[in-house]
Amino acid sequence: MANGKAFHDALILSRSAPALSIGCHVVLTDGSPVLEESKVSSLTEGGAFQTSLRKFMAKAIMGRLDDDQIEGEVIAQISKLQAAGIVVSHFDTHKHTHLLPQILRPILRAAQACGLRAVRNPFGPIRFAMVAAQPKLWKRYGQIKALCVLARKFRSTIEKAGLRTPDGTVGIVGTGMLNEALFKSILQDLPEGTWEFVCHPGYNDADLQQVQTRLRESRAEELRVLTSPIAREILAANGIKLISYRDFVEMTS
Repeated sequence: MANGKAFHDALILSRSAPALSIGCHVVLTDGSPVLEESKVSSLTEGGAFQTSLRKFMAKAIMGRLDDDQIEGEVIAQISKLQAAGIVVSHFDTHKHTHLLPQILRPILRAAQACGLRAVRNPFGPIRFAMVAAQPKLWKRYGQIKALCVLARKFRSTIEKAGLRTPDGTVGIVGTGMLNEALFKSILQDLPEGTWEFVCHPGYNDADLQQVQTRLRESRAEELRVLTSPIAREILAANGIKLISYRDFVEMTS
């Protein structure tokens, strides 16, 4: 996140791992813009981005978000990373706002202007069997399933822009509930192709307590699961090879 509170800490950490593939997590909700407020007035309220995803999506669908302002802000965010010495391998968006065509188009223009070549595909295979035993995930399953009507338009727009995107993502439905059983369920029937596993591993520390998020205890649990020997065993058992976005771009060039 170009304007996240931990940007400088993340920058230092990134320099300790030069082979790491780093993307720009574009923020248009829940945060502050890089540009001054007058240049992003359709996106902000009181100097900050809209905090309600529902209101943001409604404004986008009704055409109340300025395309040029979106493009300019995204260019500013990507450029801030690049100016800091980060080779940005790809981009995605906070809360997957780029799945909306009204948001995707100006973001793609910004990505092209900054020389980016890849973007996250937020759509993917969704099987009810994966969440059948976890009622807490049924509502989220239904919401994401409904949004899949946008998947074909999304891919065609990406292709026309000349960017690359994986076949889709897995893990979004299970956000906040990941454990070994769910991890295995997600991966054991993964179709042939290139898929991004969306996850939020981390530490439930004092800094996280200051952030507005429902993902607290779950971050530490995801970190435990994803770094466990069991995770490696599940990947190997299903013939899954781990790659980075940098690898993906090179493979598809």
